[in-house]
Amino acid sequence: MRVHVVSDVHGRADALARAGDGADALVCLGDLVLFIDYADHSQGIFPELFGADNAARYVGLRTAGRFDEARVMSAGLWASLDGDPGEHIERMVDKQYAELFAAMPTPAYMTYGNVDVPRFWAGHARDGHHILDGERVEIGGLTFGFVGGGLRTRYRTPYEIDDAEYAAKVAAVGEVDVLCAHIPPAVPELLYDVVARRFERGSEATLQAIKETQPKYALFGHVHQPLAARTRIGRTECINVGHFRARRTPYALEW
Repeated sequence: MRVHVVSDVHGRADALARAGDGADALVCLGDLVLFIDYADHSQGIFPELFGADNAARYVGLRTAGRFDEARVMSAGLWASLDGDPGEHIERMVDKQYAELFAAMPTPAYMTYGNVDVPRFWAGHARDGHHILDGERVEIGGLTFGFVGGGLRTRYRTPYEIDDAEYAAKVAAVGEVDVLCAHIPPAVPELLYDVVARRFERGSEATLQAIKETQPKYALFGHVHQPLAARTRIGRTECINVGHFRARRTPYALEW
């Protein structure tokens, strides 16, 4: 059995269409939407609406930790648009999801990332697309559990939830062979991004579940350039499956 795993797709529909080649199934750990590309400021919803120069300025403020200034800047840009800013965002997000779900191979088992907007997914999913969050499913004789979204941060991305709500989803998954989540367990070397030079948030609930239930694998994404891409907790192999937008290559899990 061979399963390909991707995370942090961020608009890369072209590579996503080929991500299932040679595999029995695809697992997608979220972050399908691209709001802004920190490496290429011309890509994403923000520059499409406001231009690459404004996107570069916005990225510069956020990278410097000047989040209040970034919010003021973006609020001014959104106010310059005709109509409700929320309608513009929803239109662009919906357009990206239409392209991404059309490219998504089948069968695919997927959960949400912190930048995703869950209420749009069901309208674009096709036969063979299985959306799971706080749920489990059998794939090739192994039990896979899925926990979507991220935890609250100062970045205020669309699908951040409280620690207790996240922990409840981890508990609902229970004991599995493969634990799939968008964010890593709370292990420092898995959380530090060496390019952004900051720690992302990881889940203490996921870490505790790994220690207690010892799945064969814990798979995740979220941290694009991690200090460590993998580590072992007891018998559990913890693996960052990679920044798919940049790598364009899925992680292969075989058994």
